[in-house]
Amino acid sequence: MYVAPIGYAAVSSLYTVHRSGLGLTAPTKVFDPLGNYARALEDGAFLSSLGRVALFGGVQVPVMLGAALVLALLIDSKSARGKGFFRLSSFLPYAIPGVSAALVWSFMYSAQSSPINRLLHPFGASIPFFDSDLVLWSVANIVTWSWAGYNMIIIYAALQSIPAEVLEAARMDGASALRVAWSVKIPFVRGALVLTTVFSIIGSAQLYNEPTVLLPVSGGSVSSTFTPIMSAQSAVAAGNYPYAAAQSVLLALLVGGVSFVFFRLTGREERA
Repeated sequence: MYVAPIGYAAVSSLYTVHRSGLGLTAPTKVFDPLGNYARALEDGAFLSSLGRVALFGGVQVPVMLGAALVLALLIDSKSARGKGFFRLSSFLPYAIPGVSAALVWSFMYSAQSSPINRLLHPFGASIPFFDSDLVLWSVANIVTWSWAGYNMIIIYAALQSIPAEVLEAARMDGASALRVAWSVKIPFVRGALVLTTVFSIIGSAQLYNEPTVLLPVSGGSVSSTFTPIMSAQSAVAAGNYPYAAAQSVLLALLVGGVSFVFFRLTGREERA
């Protein structure tokens, strides 16, 4: 169920679709192993979508995981109260489907209905959430809001595995709460941080729901090729399945390469 679609996509990407000039006959598939890949690597819209997602992941993933780590450390602190309430309230955004979350935030971003801009209106200010230079970060805000709590739960679970005697020994040595968090807790949850980072990298590459929901209300700042998945979907809508498959294969190879390099780097640091 998992391997067959991947194999089918890889095989399909080796064919190109040819149509007659008059469009009176059905399109034919011609075996051309590098045709779609060469086209994808020359496609400015597809390359821009890759760069956009790379920038998105390079900024949003560290911010989201940093927020998740801080939340987990605060809830895990010895002086924290209402831990169950704060765990649940932090996790609730993840329970909301991504499409629903994007719809709610599209209302928050709308020039006509944004409560944020209404609060800023008396000060003569407003935030152009759908401006072409800001829309990527508007999408990043939705993703961070939705996933920070999920990653916090993973990190918090890793914090619970720290032996109590280790924490007690650090406190008896005179370590402050901040010192315990930095020197004891964070090194212990390194594995969880690596895991959530890899998941987040993959999730960034698969960015689709949020920009697709914002597409009709963005005023053109979100295009149909805003992300690589959206670009592949556009090719599918045009009936060019092999080209969409080639884009998907290229994206999978890039994500796999980045994940492999990240694992190697973190594994090397751990051995050192």
